[in-house]
Amino acid sequence: MIVKICGINTLDTLKCCNQNNIDFFGMIFYKKSPRNISVRKAKILQKESKNLNINGVGVFVNENLNNINQYIENLNLNYIQLHGAENEDYIKKIKNLNIKVIKKISIKKKSDLDSIKYFKSADYYLFDYKPESNELPGGNAKSFDWNIVKDLKIDKPWFLSGGVNIDNIELIKSKIVPFGVDLSSGVEKKLGIKDNRIINNFIEKLNNA
Repeated sequence: MIVKICGINTLDTLKCCNQNNIDFFGMIFYKKSPRNISVRKAKILQKESKNLNINGVGVFVNENLNNINQYIENLNLNYIQLHGAENEDYIKKIKNLNIKVIKKISIKKKSDLDSIKYFKSADYYLFDYKPESNELPGGNAKSFDWNIVKDLKIDKPWFLSGGVNIDNIELIKSKIVPFGVDLSSGVEKKLGIKDNRIINNFIEKLNNA
């Protein structure tokens, strides 16, 4: 199972992720997020990751396309996660830059899966809890009904996100069986602060599940 940890902002956490063979680390460029990272810090992480076996992902929410182009160029990004209301035309323009795109789809009821057809150019889908109007677009430590995506068979790889943690990873691996999991608050000791011990324990439980 592919693992992506979002909201990484220190070299120490990045190296811990790499040691645990985590596949992707997310850098959040959204100022309202408690996990927002500066371009200066992101450059340091991206430079280090080129010597490691882990891929950096720039995470954006309804960002101006010209700004995203600058992020891609400045940080030498190969992966982008779109966590807002970006449409298919927006995705196609990013794909012209030879970038892999992860598109978030908010889920509350089964019919929400129908929106997959509007994002055919995405390389991956990420199914997350649908936030209320007063909540952040992601990282709320809340889950949707995972039975909605249980044994889901679609033509793109997909991540399960929203409330994923050490207490439910065995269930996810045995019953839901996603292509990958995406987590953030599930490996934090407090809001926005990752904990290497929790990361280590999470991966150990995942591997032994």
